Amino acid sequence: MSMQIPLLAVENLAVSFAEQSILSGVSFTLEQGKTLAIVGESGSGKSLTALSILQLLPYPHAHHPAGHIYFQGQSLMGEPEQVLEAIRGNKISMIFQEPMTSLNPLHSIEKQIGETLLLHKGLTGKQAQLRTIELLELVGIERPEERLNAYPHELSGGQRQRVMIAMALANEPNLLIADEPTTALDATIQKQILALLKSLQKKLNMGILLITHDLNMVRQFADDVLVMSKGQQVEYQKTQDVFTAPQHEYTKTLLNAVPTGEMPALVDPKVILTAYKMNVSFPIKNNFWGKVIKSSHVVKDVSLSIHKGETLAIVGESGSGKSTLAQSLLQLNKYSGEVVYLGEIVSKLDKNKLQRVRQQLQIVFQDPYSSLSPRMSVRDIVAEGLHVFNEHNHLSEQAIDDEVKQVLLKVGLDSDAGNRYPHQFSGGQRQRIAIARALILKPKLIVLDEPTSALDRSIQKQIIELLKSLQQELGLSYLFISHDLSVVKAISHRVLVLKSGEVVEQGSTSEIFENAKHSYTQELLSSVVL
Repeated sequence: MSMQIPLLAVENLAVSFAEQSILSGVSFTLEQGKTLAIVGESGSGKSLTALSILQLLPYPHAHHPAGHIYFQGQSLMGEPEQVLEAIRGNKISMIFQEPMTSLNPLHSIEKQIGETLLLHKGLTGKQAQLRTIELLELVGIERPEERLNAYPHELSGGQRQRVMIAMALANEPNLLIADEPTTALDATIQKQILALLKSLQKKLNMGILLITHDLNMVRQFADDVLVMSKGQQVEYQKTQDVFTAPQHEYTKTLLNAVPTGEMPALVDPKVILTAYKMNVSFPIKNNFWGKVIKSSHVVKDVSLSIHKGETLAIVGESGSGKSTLAQSLLQLNKYSGEVVYLGEIVSKLDKNKLQRVRQQLQIVFQDPYSSLSPRMSVRDIVAEGLHVFNEHNHLSEQAIDDEVKQVLLKVGLDSDAGNRYPHQFSGGQRQRIAIARALILKPKLIVLDEPTSALDRSIQKQIIELLKSLQQELGLSYLFISHDLSVVKAISHRVLVLKSGEVVEQGSTSEIFENAKHSYTQELLSSVVL
């Protein structure tokens, strides 16, 4: 066995919060130029392990009853802050899972990347700006010069994720910890980002610790795999061995959890929602008097229809207008065109009728952490809609409590989860809370905006099966927005493909997947990591 000091060595790592043990017995090594993937369901301890390496846990409430962490032979555990600050962001960088909560909403993209370049490289002014543009180009941001003054809320989920990756790569670290680095990205950009990380890894001889629930990515990208479950390490092998000869039952369950199956044919051909010639523009420049002189045309002449009990999937790259279109259908954006729900033009409804329609049209947002109030308990979050519409429903508090408990169980959470707060849940669990909040109002149509993007595969499969069974039981319709084409194939009846705000192709799911006509659709399908 080689005596060379590994880039990273973790020995018998344990984490406790106060007296409660959360993580124990985690051991692995990572060599320079290699990739180790840590996989497991939400809440298994993947991110806790990564945060322990950089000593970013809430100490002293969090502490390590046992274990050692060595980076290039240097101990990190319990080291003084000045030692850790010299390593964080310079020798070890991290891409966090949720870019909207990791990026500063008050600072432009240029300023945020510039801070990193100034702190570790001493770059300022024109030098820093040129390097920032170069980094944004590297991670696939179009027209990066125009994005320098943009704020995080002005970017799509995928674009924010790419900015996070640009910041992490700015100082060419020895070790990159990538916590779900492509969660919010569509298939084509995933492929580009993986290729980028591989080329940088080769160029810099960089080690990568990849935390993910995407087993397809692991198979293509990782040299070794560490499988975790409930704060324990259950398997640690070469990637090929994990996929061909998994040892642990839990690993076998994960490998068998890819969403599959086809949707049953529609029973009811009734159209419940139709949109005609939808156009959405956002102002990007005003003159001195406040008149818009430059705008961004995000959705262009889009028409669609959704039948009762049908799932219509909208696919396309980040920034293609998917979420903007969906929000416009729900009257959350200004638009030109016409939305007809059950024979009525929605924009012409009076306030009371519109309120009743809103109960029947619900949405699950892409980023559950920013759409769930941190000040409200899960019980209050899920029950909020029932209280808003209770003049129509006339439910007692006890009946509302019972409804909340039932819907939490339906989405795979304990009924007592209602007593806790969003920050006490993993990313995947928060996504399930968001789904429960929409389901409790028993809507006719749910817009699902990347509802499984933060979930590991086994939970994805459960959620998809849940959505399918609810659709069958209640005749629900879904507008399903996703960049994960395996999920789209498993849940949708029809697919609409958007590129730069325009429909380039639409048809039944089987037609699109087996005989795509447009070159852009073909490119999307070829980008799926198999």
